[in-house]
Amino acid sequence: MSIEVDPFVIAQPEDDDYASSGYDTSTASLTSSINEYIFENGRRYHSYYGDEKYLMPVDEKEQDRLDLHHEILLIAWDEKLYGAPIDKPQRILDVGTGTGIWAIDMADSFPSAEVIGTDLSPIQPRWIPPNCRFEVDDMMQKWTFKDGHFDYIHVRNVSTGVSNWEHLISEIMRCTAPGGYIELHENGISVNCDDGTMKTDNPIKVYIDLLRESLVKMGRPPPSLEFLKNLLIKAGLEDVTAVQIKQPIGPWAKDPKMKRTGAMVLFTSETAFESYGMAAFTRVLGMDAEKAREICEAGRLATRNKNYHTYDVYNRVYGRKPIN
Repeated sequence: MSIEVDPFVIAQPEDDDYASSGYDTSTASLTSSINEYIFENGRRYHSYYGDEKYLMPVDEKEQDRLDLHHEILLIAWDEKLYGAPIDKPQRILDVGTGTGIWAIDMADSFPSAEVIGTDLSPIQPRWIPPNCRFEVDDMMQKWTFKDGHFDYIHVRNVSTGVSNWEHLISEIMRCTAPGGYIELHENGISVNCDDGTMKTDNPIKVYIDLLRESLVKMGRPPPSLEFLKNLLIKAGLEDVTAVQIKQPIGPWAKDPKMKRTGAMVLFTSETAFESYGMAAFTRVLGMDAEKAREICEAGRLATRNKNYHTYDVYNRVYGRKPIN
């Protein structure tokens, strides 16, 4: 189903900013070795497991973006932290926990459960619920958890760091208890348009096409909904469910929830283009930093144009490990 555009956004097409339609999009309105990082193009990146493991920064600016994206997903998923029909899980694992915000929310929601979050970098807060803890680990290596240890394993926004999906799913399956649930959430890393307002030279599309090119070159192509669904089916999970939502880029949609989501996506775009693009374009595609920043900036500025009715997609799949 296409997203209906707000009539106030369509009005006055000669103006390209959201302010002309009465919407304010300014920022104002809206161990020692483990802790080692590299600094590149003004941003801080992970280095402990190798700088090729994860191409996005891990500094405070990125942490703020990740926390805001968590709030965007809560709105998009009707305030639900998960989709799987879990019932009083006792052991929960969050792979690629980032700032740990999802794990902390789950620990608050299930106070009797043990919640563990793993990530390459120790950027999680120290003040956390007593039933939550974080560990520094590389999901692409063999896991140290026991077989069948977790009732529910949650994986979100890790695709740009996955060099071998079969290995990852194998470790997830091994560590999930029979009858337990596995859930994957991934951004489609795409830009879409239903009404022809995005041309081939749109700066957002140019940026996304280059980003996808860099990820394919690394052997980490963005996973589609069908790809993620088939991963779980091939692994032998039962009752596999796949759901995709649209996230407007900017508050151009008529639907109130989508308008709110779009406004928040617009706000995250202030840093997202640089976060996803700079290392990918310079390290993988061999661009000089000035050219890479120019592409990132052009994409960022294009998100503010109310005449571009673009959106990305977000995928959620989950399934149950058989009892036998």
